[in-house]
Amino acid sequence: MPTAPSGIVQESAPFTSNGLASGAGRDSPRKRVVRNGSPTNDLVLSAYSASNESVFPRILDLYVEPGSVVADVTFGKGVFWKNVPPDRYRLMATDIAEGVDCRSLPYEDDSLDCVVFDPPYMHSPGGTAHSLHYPYEAYYRNNGTGNTTQRKYHEAVLDLYDKAGDEAWRALRERGVMIVKCQDEVCANRQRFTHVEVMQAYQRKGFVAEDLFVVMRNNRPGVSRAVKQVHARKNHSYFIVFWKSERSGAVWNPPK
Repeated sequence: MPTAPSGIVQESAPFTSNGLASGAGRDSPRKRVVRNGSPTNDLVLSAYSASNESVFPRILDLYVEPGSVVADVTFGKGVFWKNVPPDRYRLMATDIAEGVDCRSLPYEDDSLDCVVFDPPYMHSPGGTAHSLHYPYEAYYRNNGTGNTTQRKYHEAVLDLYDKAGDEAWRALRERGVMIVKCQDEVCANRQRFTHVEVMQAYQRKGFVAEDLFVVMRNNRPGVSRAVKQVHARKNHSYFIVFWKSERSGAVWNPPK
């Protein structure tokens, strides 16, 4: 009998109850063809001790087809995009500092292939705990009421994710991808697993949570004034990959 060529796995036929192989002949094995790729350890991983701009391009490579229309609705200074070739996607970059609110996007229904969302994901006591997002927080009011929400602190953070998710759902085409950045936090001495709360809220909208990436910060957190530590200090954040599914039971198909 000839040997199986490279890339093909030869599988014997299953045995029947009398111990003999099933099929036309007792020594006629069935063949199952498996097309294997080239061996490599250069894979996209689920956890990194790296910067956002190092991890984000890997997520795009895995989930967003080149040439896609991508709306980064909290673009800021464009840190996520530093290592992404500028001609790889049709990037629509907006943020609230320029007058475009992620809760009211200027895009038509079903017009986007991907939405990227990185809001001020922590409420900031004293306005300093999340200084890189301070301009956004000044607009979104996570520490107080107003500006389309009557909630404050962590509940205002969740309200922002909720309303932005509704708007992304409207603007995304069917099977469009939403990449969401978030981080857990402790609020009023209560552990808040933001990534779980966001996943639950988005799944109720119809999004499918397809993947989760953990990004651990390289530098040490700032000095705390707590008399006694009660919870573990957060030194990691998440990228969550969702996709829009209007059909129950639909399965994700990777980009070509």
